[in-house]
Amino acid sequence: MSAWPTELRLSKDRRTLHVAFEDGTAVAIAAELLRVESPSAEVQGHGPTQKKTIPGKREVEILKVEPVGHYAVKLTFDDMHDTGIFGWDYLRELGETGETKLQAYFDALEAQGLSRDPTRRR
Repeated sequence: MSAWPTELRLSKDRRTLHVAFEDGTAVAIAAELLRVESPSAEVQGHGPTQKKTIPGKREVEILKVEPVGHYAVKLTFDDMHDTGIFGWDYLRELGETGETKLQAYFDALEAQGLSRDPTRRR
């Protein structure tokens, strides 16, 4: 394992996960990015062509951050998604490539006629 965390901290508004690594690298990862790039089969599918674009997550919050052994954390989001296991290397990758991944997500939403905004119930 190349990325070993020294700190995991959830922002007060629950919309950003801050991760510091032993080499001094620190990243701040938006909850929206974590949710739409969740490593779960629900989001990623079972192969590269099966990845789903998940709309309506602009305001998603992280409810819980739970350790999974010494290698990862499980995040529970306020939409009750909790099946993704985020390894340390993946968290670092999301922190370092987040802007590019978010732009690809925004482009995919637009191409599919979807929105980042949650659907409001009437």
